[in-house]
Amino acid sequence: MHYWSKPVPGLRETQEAFAAALLDDPDTAFSALLVDGTHSGARLLQVYRNNVCISLTGALQAVYPVVTQLVGTAFFAYAADSYLRRYPSRSGNLHDFGREFGEFLDTFPAAQEPAYLPQVARLEWAWHCAFHGADHAPLAPATLTTVPAELYGTLVFLLHPTARLVTSDYPVLRLWQMHQADYTGDQQVDLTVGGDRLLVVRPHTVVQIVPLGRGEYALLQSLMRGASLAEACDAALCEEAEFDLAGILQRHVQHATLVAFQATGTDCPGASQASIDIVTHP
Repeated sequence: MHYWSKPVPGLRETQEAFAAALLDDPDTAFSALLVDGTHSGARLLQVYRNNVCISLTGALQAVYPVVTQLVGTAFFAYAADSYLRRYPSRSGNLHDFGREFGEFLDTFPAAQEPAYLPQVARLEWAWHCAFHGADHAPLAPATLTTVPAELYGTLVFLLHPTARLVTSDYPVLRLWQMHQADYTGDQQVDLTVGGDRLLVVRPHTVVQIVPLGRGEYALLQSLMRGASLAEACDAALCEEAEFDLAGILQRHVQHATLVAFQATGTDCPGASQASIDIVTHP
């Protein structure tokens, strides 16, 4: 049985010291508190440390299978060891672990090539969040008919809780698809073709990755930030002068990207009545 070789500190102090020691070098002040009559405190602590590192590395690989394939399991384990020390798990839900991995890869010296690696990681994190996100009932298009015409521009739409937007300088969707088990297409990818604007969402039971146009991305990004429909339309038109508001709204209501709405109470006449009519009468 393990016991303290020195006066026992408070529970909070003990837990904090133990958590810190798990990610520290074996020769820590905390390990000196542990004895069992046979093994040193450092040896006892190393057992826990190994288990934590193995389990968290496995959890990280489960979230980032494509990144793992791109760099290999040995390098991924090396990167994971550095990551979990810089960004230790701080949630009781293991699904929360790995949020900052794309940011970490941006600055991890050994992972500067391939340059698209952090952006692939961000797509995988978005997929992970969508897969584990909350469900929400779809928006019934007929409910929009209850909105007075003068309030169309003030509508604030709620996106599905699983919705995530991802932008990349590289064709990360193609890279992601090429590393799926059921992929049978061309194994070549042209990194010079440009980047992606993507919607990742799970409106039903399957996560979808949807390519977006410039205006469509700007519209959804604005709505996600709480902008009114009129403000979101302005943002979309700034990106794409021929933006089809009616068709895009209809698409995202029907596909359950947009799941609820409310009026802000202040008229912003930028959204057209015709666009709302098309959505409510698909």
